[in-house]
Amino acid sequence: MQSMNSDPHEILGVSPGAAPAELKRAYRRLAMRWHPDRSDHPQATERFKQINAAYEQLLAVDAEDDEEAEAPQAEPDESAARAADIRLNLEVSLEEAASGCRKTIHYSRGKACPTCEGTGEHGMSRTRFCTACHGSGRVHDAKRNLVRCEECGGRGLFTERICKDCGGSGRELADVSLEIRVPHGMLPGDELRLAGQGEPGDGEILAGDLYLTIIIGSHPLYQLRGRDLHFRMPVSALAMMAGGDIDLPSLAGVICYSLEAGTAERRQLRLAGKGYPGRGKSYAGDLVVDLEPVFPSKLNARQRKLLLQANAALLDDADVSLPEIAAWRNAHCIE
Repeated sequence: MQSMNSDPHEILGVSPGAAPAELKRAYRRLAMRWHPDRSDHPQATERFKQINAAYEQLLAVDAEDDEEAEAPQAEPDESAARAADIRLNLEVSLEEAASGCRKTIHYSRGKACPTCEGTGEHGMSRTRFCTACHGSGRVHDAKRNLVRCEECGGRGLFTERICKDCGGSGRELADVSLEIRVPHGMLPGDELRLAGQGEPGDGEILAGDLYLTIIIGSHPLYQLRGRDLHFRMPVSALAMMAGGDIDLPSLAGVICYSLEAGTAERRQLRLAGKGYPGRGKSYAGDLVVDLEPVFPSKLNARQRKLLLQANAALLDDADVSLPEIAAWRNAHCIE
């Protein structure tokens, strides 16, 4: 029988404060090893009784703690033991991130081995040396005397039934396919948290969460800076001088912009709120367009005639503003 001085935590090999699920796993592992029907060790029956008594004692302590607790319970995700989280990257296009989308992701997570039901032991037994006494069955005590090894009961070895499918870990990988919704307006580096989709729980241990870090793929036209969208737009130099309507691409569709007449040089347009969409308390960004003047590389006869006519009209305007030059031209018969 279990002595009054025996520590149930030491018997089960768990630390004080261990969760019920951890106690259960330790109990099942030791019970399978020391069950009299499975072990031929001379002290198997006594050890099995100790294991049962220790397990029942710790379960009773947990039950008393639950009954005596007066403080309100915290949220499960704050107080309960949790399995490991899984973190993955999720790449989406700029358009998908801006408008939101649905994606199907594929990943792997652990599950209990179906062969051994998570115990790690199944099938034929095998023998391994005791690591405490290195197979001798004897260890030195505090006075350097040789005494029987308590870990293996002096046998120097253990008989185990390692599950061949999981190698004794009790776990195996399972492929998972999951359809998720990506909300609109997420930026690179933002995270999606999918509760309970991480490593699975076990008993009192809650399942972990799945975290997806958003990665937005490069775009052939736009550059995303914060929530502003930048791109370069080639425009005819004549259109920049004459002014008029030009069509600008945006994520929401084509924007007709009225371009003011001016010089044929690079200029920047900023359309407030027409860039990347906002999210939560963040406002939509701007659409920033760098206009690049394009000059004709070669003129045909018709284009040259039209430009000469435009040039003559400009010279007439110059004569009006500078009559001295006009008089000089007339005096020298310069057309």
